[in-house]
Amino acid sequence: MPLKLKGKIYKSVIRPVLLYGSECWAMKKTDEKRLHVAEMRMLRWMCGVTRMDKVRNEYIRGSLKVAPVTEKLKGKRLSWYGHVKRRDETHVTKKAMSIHVDGWRGRGRPKKIWMDCVRRDMKERGVSDSETGDRREWKKKTYCADPK
Repeated sequence: MPLKLKGKIYKSVIRPVLLYGSECWAMKKTDEKRLHVAEMRMLRWMCGVTRMDKVRNEYIRGSLKVAPVTEKLKGKRLSWYGHVKRRDETHVTKKAMSIHVDGWRGRGRPKKIWMDCVRRDMKERGVSDSETGDRREWKKKTYCADPK
């Protein structure tokens, strides 16, 4: 089977399974790394290459025409954020995003929250919160396309 066809199958069948529900996860660096490792294992297996062959990840991605799964994850997360921001004020997801819980947190480092991930992704892509209103522009700035 040609590598290009294998890449298309990966993009349409395997990657959606990997990223299912990922727009709502508060991903830590270790989680992102695990996702990346799982993806590269599959891509190497599809190409018939082992790590002992010392083939670079970029070369494998280029031959299958596949973008990194972490970049796709960030694009999906920002897409979901824009979708929720454009919702009606009475919608449950919009309410949940702006909820404030009274009380205090324990000692130590605070838990990573989803909004921290969104803010980091927006900073990396160079977009702001005010740009979510225009759906077409938001998609242009946040979407991660696969290489051609």
